[in-house]
Amino acid sequence: MLVGEPHGLLGLPALAAVGIAAPVGSTAGVLLALHTAWGALTLGAAVSTVVLFRRTRPRLMFGAATATLLGYGDIGMAALALFTYAAWYDDRRRLGLWAAWLTLCTLAVYTVGGPITAPAASSMLIMFYGMPLAVGLWIGTRRVLIANLRERAERLEHEQHLLADQAITAERTRIAREMHDVVAHRVSLMVLHAGGLEVSAPDERTAQSAGLIRTTGRDALAELRDILGVLRDEPEASAPTAPQPVLADLAHLVDDWRAAGLSVDSSSAGTPVALPAQTERTAYRTVQEALTNAAKHAPGAPVRVYLHHRPDILEITVDNAPPPAGSAAEAPPSSGYGLAGLRERVVLAGGELWSGPLPHGGWRVGAALPVARRDRGATEAAE
Repeated sequence: MLVGEPHGLLGLPALAAVGIAAPVGSTAGVLLALHTAWGALTLGAAVSTVVLFRRTRPRLMFGAATATLLGYGDIGMAALALFTYAAWYDDRRRLGLWAAWLTLCTLAVYTVGGPITAPAASSMLIMFYGMPLAVGLWIGTRRVLIANLRERAERLEHEQHLLADQAITAERTRIAREMHDVVAHRVSLMVLHAGGLEVSAPDERTAQSAGLIRTTGRDALAELRDILGVLRDEPEASAPTAPQPVLADLAHLVDDWRAAGLSVDSSSAGTPVALPAQTERTAYRTVQEALTNAAKHAPGAPVRVYLHHRPDILEITVDNAPPPAGSAAEAPPSSGYGLAGLRERVVLAGGELWSGPLPHGGWRVGAALPVARRDRGATEAAE
């Protein structure tokens, strides 16, 4: 026997030696060889099964490592167990206990096999236990560090979203407050003055104009109140439930402008079809913005509203003539974003908006909105 060679218990190596020493072809030798082969297969299957569950059943892995170490002097299983536990588990106290236990078992097994020098024992322990432990600890520390960094990044991203939401909410509240303090107060004052003028008007025409201003101002206040409720984003507040204007409300819109003194000629061609609500609202807002611009920039000029219903497109054209000579007046304040916002609305509806001067000096605003028939959509959905 070599110095320092472990023999462990009288297991498979001893049985194999006895089998080799038995006479060749004897019954005892054959039975012992079969017994040895069966034991090796059984041990290999057991070890393979334990290795498959090394990450989920670490105690089973350390038990198998202890058994193979004491029974056969095999330290490979122990090295794998220490590496796996160091890489996938964070309990350093238990890892130290297992490492000390396997070290004691290894020294006992190799000491029983014969005298072993201290340098040889140290080299063996460093190679088979120290290096797997170091690599496993490095992998485990790196895994924990990456998990912490990922968690921190997710937390920071979540906090950034919360801060962005808070900033948006604060900005919307500020806008709502400014609109309430400036626009709502001015419109309310205008409505009060119009009501007083309607009561004390010297003639019927002035009274009708004042009544129209008062009604329009009250409608504007109602719509502004709904918008402010949405901007404030209060939990108990909900989106405005009032019906949105559609193509059927164009006649009322044109009548209001006529009552305000604007000469509007409205006509249409083609066969109207049922349109989606978004398309109808966009069409209404297009005519509304065009009439407002005509009243501001060409007061007293006649305006023509023309709707052409085609099978696939709804064309809207609003033309106004140049303002009459001598009718120049101070233009009301304008934000300059009316047509830009209208173009965005039309594009969202899948259409196209154009505007520009006419050869005779007037102005044209036109839009083409795609027509998606409801009956056609229902048929496709049913199919």
